[in-house]
Amino acid sequence: MEKQRKAPRGTRKRDVPLTQDGIYAMALKLIDADGVEALTMRKLATALDANPMSLYHHVPNKEALLHGVAALVGSHFREGKREDMPWQGRMRQLALDFRALAHRHPKLMEYSFARADYVQPEDPFWRGLTDTLAAAELPASAIPRVAASLCAVFTGLLLSELTGALQRWTTLPPAPSGPDGEAASPPAKEVVDTMFDYALDATIAGLESQIARTRKEP
Repeated sequence: MEKQRKAPRGTRKRDVPLTQDGIYAMALKLIDADGVEALTMRKLATALDANPMSLYHHVPNKEALLHGVAALVGSHFREGKREDMPWQGRMRQLALDFRALAHRHPKLMEYSFARADYVQPEDPFWRGLTDTLAAAELPASAIPRVAASLCAVFTGLLLSELTGALQRWTTLPPAPSGPDGEAASPPAKEVVDTMFDYALDATIAGLESQIARTRKEP
């Protein structure tokens, strides 16, 4: 009896219908493995065992796909219950949780942090940030600009870490050289963690100073 021939991969009928969330989840897997630039709609369709044209019923193009993937990752940001903590502790934990999320998906985050529209008002990170500033009794009129400044600080710091720039800067003179004059080695993870804490300390101290000045304003 002649065997039934299988249809070429990507043209067979899927057992489970495509969904937008399923497409985003698979795209995220591919990005985590190979980066944003390597992702194509055809590669994504192959990974989903779907016809490439069927993807366009759910996402119109790669840019929309990346927006959806970024929103999916952003939705995974979960702020712990910190209402009983001082606002400084809440701010520190918020930044550390954001850093942990960036380290889970570094290739996507490196791409996203370079885009002006990465942070949206409904994002859990943005809401956590503005809620923390409100808990610090910062005047409501000042919260948007201060939150924007903090986003720039956190994303800039994380981007320099994800690209390796932060690690390289520690090896520049006057960093000590090795016994034979070779360049200093990049720092260990624990050292980079400490450097991130330094930046957080400076940010929170600056914010405390800003809040104190704002309260004195008529």
